[in-house]
Amino acid sequence: MTRTLTFLAALAAAVPASAATYAGTPSAPVSETRIVARDIVWNCGPSACQGSTESSRPQVLCQSLARKTGKLSGFVADGRAFAEAELAKCNAAAPGGAGPVLAGAN
Repeated sequence: MTRTLTFLAALAAAVPASAATYAGTPSAPVSETRIVARDIVWNCGPSACQGSTESSRPQVLCQSLARKTGKLSGFVADGRAFAEAELAKCNAAAPGGAGPVLAGAN
C-alpha cells in the first residue's frame, strides 16, 4: 500500500495540476514522432500530435505546431476545439499560409 501511495505521489508531482493539454491534427501525415516547438513537446502519431504545458497561449502553440507540420485540419485546447476563424489564423503561420500572423493581432 505504501509503495502505491508513493508511486501516485511521484506521478502527481511529475505532472503539474495546472498543465493544459493540446492536440493538433495535421492536414498531411507527419514524419516526425516528436516535435519541439516553443513551450511544448508534441508527441505525434499517425493522425494527431498531442502535448501539454503549464504556460503559453493556445493560439501561439497552434501556430508553432503549424510552422513545423504545415496546415492543421483541427486544434483542441483543453477539450475545446478551435473555431474556424481561430484555425484559419493558426494556419496562416504554416508554410505556404497567408503570411506571418501574430497571435495577439486582430
